[in-house]
Amino acid sequence: MRFADLMKLFFKGEYRLTQHAAWPMSYCIRQNPDLAKPYFKKFIDQLSDTNAHPAARRNIVRLLQFVEIPKRLHGKLMDICFKFISNPEEAIAVNAFSLGILSNLAVIYPEILSEIKTVIEARWEFETPAFRSRAKKILRQV
Repeated sequence: MRFADLMKLFFKGEYRLTQHAAWPMSYCIRQNPDLAKPYFKKFIDQLSDTNAHPAARRNIVRLLQFVEIPKRLHGKLMDICFKFISNPEEAIAVNAFSLGILSNLAVIYPEILSEIKTVIEARWEFETPAFRSRAKKILRQV
């Protein structure tokens, strides 16, 4: 019940409440991945929302690295993550966590590795150490 209340704040709360609910939500789900199951579609929708708070995006992509994502959402999530890592204006953490998600999905869909490699190479000289660290791990898979 308390987690459901937290999720209500996260999805429908006022700007500040959403921001403050994002961090504990991601850590609760990391400790108990089954808590995410009822919310996957809402998470993906929130990532697609250009008006979503950056803290919401950051915490959603953080937690999606650690849960088993329903297959029906893989394609849309991949598209979103590729947009994030290709966008130089996106937050550093969102890019790094998006690389983590894409790396996980590449185990199921190895054909995306070449596209990931292309984006990494295009962004390499402009990126932060966090991005490069994640990118090096992925490039070892290629």
